[in-house]
Amino acid sequence: MISINDIPWVQLLKQNHYHASPRDWSDQVIYFLLIDRFSDGNEDGYKDVAGQIIHGTTQRFSPGDAGNAVQTQADIQNWQSAGAQWLGGTLKGIQSKIGYLKRLGVTSLWISPVLRQRPGVDDYHGYGTQNFLEVDPHFGTAQDFKDLVDAAHAAGLNVILDVILNHSADVFQYDTVDPNTGRFYEPMWNGDTFPVAGWRDGSGVPSLPFPTPVNPADTDAAVWPKELQADGVFTRKGKIGNWDHVPETTEGDFEGLKDIHQGTGPVDDYTPSAAMQVLTEAYQYWIAYADVDGFRVDTVKHMDRGAMRYFASAIHEFSQTLGKDSFLLVGEITGSREDAVEIRDETGLDAALGLADVQGQMVDTVKGWTNPQNYFDLFRNSYQVDKASHTWFRNHVVTNFDDHDLVRMGRSYKARFASDQEGSALELAVLAMNATTLGIPCIYYGSEQRFDGKFPTAADPHPATDFKADRYIREAMFGGNFGSFRSRGRHFFDESAEVYMQLANILAIRRNDLALRRGRQYLRPISEDGISFWYPTRIGPGRMTSVVAWSRIIANREVVCAMNTDVVSRRAAWVTIDAGLHSIGDKFQCAYSTEQGQQGSEVAAEGRNGLAISIDVGPAGFVIMAP
Repeated sequence: MISINDIPWVQLLKQNHYHASPRDWSDQVIYFLLIDRFSDGNEDGYKDVAGQIIHGTTQRFSPGDAGNAVQTQADIQNWQSAGAQWLGGTLKGIQSKIGYLKRLGVTSLWISPVLRQRPGVDDYHGYGTQNFLEVDPHFGTAQDFKDLVDAAHAAGLNVILDVILNHSADVFQYDTVDPNTGRFYEPMWNGDTFPVAGWRDGSGVPSLPFPTPVNPADTDAAVWPKELQADGVFTRKGKIGNWDHVPETTEGDFEGLKDIHQGTGPVDDYTPSAAMQVLTEAYQYWIAYADVDGFRVDTVKHMDRGAMRYFASAIHEFSQTLGKDSFLLVGEITGSREDAVEIRDETGLDAALGLADVQGQMVDTVKGWTNPQNYFDLFRNSYQVDKASHTWFRNHVVTNFDDHDLVRMGRSYKARFASDQEGSALELAVLAMNATTLGIPCIYYGSEQRFDGKFPTAADPHPATDFKADRYIREAMFGGNFGSFRSRGRHFFDESAEVYMQLANILAIRRNDLALRRGRQYLRPISEDGISFWYPTRIGPGRMTSVVAWSRIIANREVVCAMNTDVVSRRAAWVTIDAGLHSIGDKFQCAYSTEQGQQGSEVAAEGRNGLAISIDVGPAGFVIMAP
């Protein structure tokens, strides 16, 4: 399709059945993957959705394969270079792993942007869209996308698509020339509008007049649909230099990607630009065509709030006409909890994602580098965010500890949770905490296989300013030339892996226990001797090694979860429970433990600190105690 007017709305809307929205998104478990890095469909020995073993050409990873891609300095450089390039994951590959995801306990699949990127550029991540009405051929076809969503729905999974409104790909070149070299350069934001040399043609050269519409046959050039080639679509203000300066953050270009003018006016009297209206209709098309269940909206921090409100309202209204009454809009809002609450409430987004304090505090709590109270306080009733109930945080915040950007770590260094010795040991503990505390839990692909996302040597030849550090947290599940653990040619779809199996058990318990999905949340005081109780606290410069316990309560039902941040020794503790719900002698049964022999055992409540139960947790372990 060349024009937004080419969308065949009459034909599309003849479909009389669309997949219904979940009743409550807080019941969901989201799994986020990058299409290019997940599966190419050629793996050997994985199971399909029916549990049948499928044969392919890529063998499964074994511990002896670790480091097979970095044996020499040349190997290291080749492996590094591969990580910044297209690797070959496809939509059909994802579809082939629906069974893997379902058996893990995933209920919603969030996939990276699927739309067409600029030809000849290694935008494998999908965040530099050149054509908003086509699927990128690296990933497959539009029909492949629809087939994936249909297969997910048939298996009981929802699909959330990553979308971009803030910018397009690097589709034109500024007419700014370095007087010393005679070369074009990307100007930095200073409030001025910069001249443009031309649209980039299919080879990336700015040879086409700007903003003259491009020949419809030349869809590799400029940006599409053609309505986005009109004068005034782009702000043309140059790169953002100060990421916290307004209006620089909303007008400037996100690195080389080109900022789109979204509209004008205050939030309550906002006039969307023609470009924003075109983008909104384009994404409505993908809802109608592919039957997706939600959008994760990229870089909301850099958008006008009025534009985000316009988009949210239009998308919610449109999806309701298709019977999707709770179409999910998750906004990537990097920064503080307070900012996220304000933006979410003002724009009509359903949930916020990417809150640095939530992600960072979860990581540091499990690794013992902060007081657990700091994490749990983020979800308490708080004047800071003007919310009176835990219910806001339950389904309006998507929680995770790893993702594809890890913005909180800066730009020069990126590493997954399991990149150090303690993190590797505590991977299941952090996944369990994410699954059993407030918020909609989101698993980043590979976490269930303990991906460690780290660099093999001390010297990275690529500058940090080139976003090259991101590659190390974007390993290929299917192996290829950039597999995890510095490997190549081995896949990681191992349902017998310890973390995968244990997490599947935890998610099954969560799925069947309303308290773990929707209950109120309380960090619990603990005691070693049953007399002196305290909240776990980090003392001194080292890691805190302790039992950390919390309760989830709904109505009169309390479930207690506990983890041990000590990766060497088991820990026992008395854990305070709600004396208003229980009596001395009431029994709690171990519904789950990382030590299988502990499951099914019972403990009785005793009159300590009101009421308490004794919990024993193995090294880096996790337990769930239920009445």
